[in-house]
Amino acid sequence: MPPRGVKKGSKRERQYEHIKESEREQGASQARAEEIAARTVNKERARSGESRSSSRTSTGDISSGRRGGLRSGRSGPRGRTRAQLYQEARKLGVEGRSSMNKAQLERAVENKKH
Repeated sequence: MPPRGVKKGSKRERQYEHIKESEREQGASQARAEEIAARTVNKERARSGESRSSSRTSTGDISSGRRGGLRSGRSGPRGRTRAQLYQEARKLGVEGRSSMNKAQLERAVENKKH
């Protein structure tokens, strides 16, 4: 069930269902998938001003989509995937991006932003 304040048939309800299904496919339990989906939707609602109140971390932090598991608590490489970095590099007009690896794309995207 989507978080309180999310109307039936709205973008946020579709977002909630999509995240929940994705988490289930990745092996999360039903309860954990619902919790992750609700937290994500609530954060996005707070960021876009759709909720009555919001915490400082909800509005000041980088979005969950861009964060890419930076604070997921798992070991191994973190951050955006190579595909996400490639798409961002494409939007920024980074040349030679197709032959770059993940680390090179990260540097190129950061340099292009600044």
